[in-house]
Amino acid sequence: MPDAREAIEPPETSGPLELATVRDATPGDATACAAIYAPYVTDTAITFETEVPDVAAMAARIETAQRAHAWLVLEDATGAVVGYAYAGPFKERAAYRWSCEVSVYLAGDRRGRGGGRRLYEALLERLTARGYRMAAAGMTQPNEASGRLHAAMGFAPVGTYRDIGWKFGASHDVTWVQRRLGEPLPPGGAGENPPEPT
Repeated sequence: MPDAREAIEPPETSGPLELATVRDATPGDATACAAIYAPYVTDTAITFETEVPDVAAMAARIETAQRAHAWLVLEDATGAVVGYAYAGPFKERAAYRWSCEVSVYLAGDRRGRGGGRRLYEALLERLTARGYRMAAAGMTQPNEASGRLHAAMGFAPVGTYRDIGWKFGASHDVTWVQRRLGEPLPPGGAGENPPEPT
């Protein structure tokens, strides 16, 4: 999975995405997703990846996310994929199995037009239906746009790792936020198995 550290949606600069559709991603969307993601890797510290994943790697990430979490894409009125959002494990140890890490990426010319909210709304609904109870996201600082998006989606800040990542010759802080999904798990009533894919 790619780093799920941050989502980005700068201030609105143009009209809303007309007739945009959110749907489940398939491996066939890997080319579009890889193209959207590449500038974040090469030109920003928004993701801490330093090598752009190829189409095959992106397709594998989509398949992995779909097995137990979710990967969604946003299509514009022409059917072009202009953004995506996904979730993966927050951490691998069993006690974290009811929590997940989320992220959203938009094509550069589609930011600030409501696409991030559309994707997150659908993603969080899907994760809740699959049984997850907490979503977390990390944001490389500074990133006011991402902070606004997460706040609008009900995420609350829980802390900042200082100088945790090194990219482009500088260290970067990462602020973490989280949001509850659904009702809290009842004591002793959650069972020992992770959420089942639906």
